[in-house]
Formats: sequence, structure tokens, C-alpha cells
Amino acid sequence: MLLPVKKILCPTDFSEPSYYALGEAAELCLHFGAELCVIHVVPEVPRPWWIPGDGLAPEAHEPEIVRYEETLRSSAQQKLDDLIRQRIPKELKASAIVTRGEAAREIVRVADGERAGLIVMATHGLTGWPQVMLGSVAERVVRASERPVLTIRAPRERR
Repeated sequence: MLLPVKKILCPTDFSEPSYYALGEAAELCLHFGAELCVIHVVPEVPRPWWIPGDGLAPEAHEPEIVRYEETLRSSAQQKLDDLIRQRIPKELKASAIVTRGEAAREIVRVADGERAGLIVMATHGLTGWPQVMLGSVAERVVRASERPVLTIRAPRERR
């Protein structure tokens, strides 16, 4: 990692842990005078190979699927813009990127394309069988990225 960092990429899934990581990323950006790039990855909608009962080929439903994906992308863009407006200090240069695909792969691809000096992202502490089966997005990003990744665990609620 070359210091000072000039651009920090921070993925969000619009969860509280990702908002906490976003706050930490913004603080680092203020410290380094870096730009913040906030990204959300919209998962691809699976294409059906067969739809029972309607008598149409699956390709006939493609325009509906494309409209649905565009709605998801547009909604995510609006949420990212609102998130930046509400949670990022005004003096910080921030941009929003919405992309589509598999989350970890897209985060690494965008970090490379944006030439981010650091990726700051939340961990969600998934354990047990789901972790074994799926792994976490943060873990896959750490394994795949050639860029440094700072994982942030949101504080637990005190009882």
C-alpha cells in the first residue's frame, strides 16, 4: 500500500455493519485527504431455463427481467446517492458506483479499475454451516484482491 492513500473503495449492502465500515472509511479519507468511492453490487437475476404453465420460451421473459434489473440498479443508485448525502461529510469527495454481478468479483474489479489504494469493508461474522458453504464476501475479496483490504467488524450491542 502506498501511503498516503489517494482513493478508498467501500462496498455497502445497505446493512448497519456496512454503514459502520463506511463511517470508518470516511474517517480514513479525511485523515489521508483521499477520495471515497462507495460501491453497491446488484446480484444478477437468474435466467429461467423453463417456466411451467405459460407456454412461452424462457427468452420471452427477458424484457421483463431486464426491466426488473434496471429497477434494482436505479433503486440502488438512489440509495447510494442518499447514503453519501446523509452520512458522508460534505468536505469529502465521494462518488457512487452501482455494478451488477457476483459481489466479491465486482468489488475487486472496480477497485482495480478505480485504482483504489485500499478497500474498507464490513465483516458480518457469519459462522457455521453457511460460512462453510458460501464463505463471506469479505473473505473472498481478501483472497482475490491484490490491493490491501481493511475489514471492519461492527461493534456488538451492549446488554
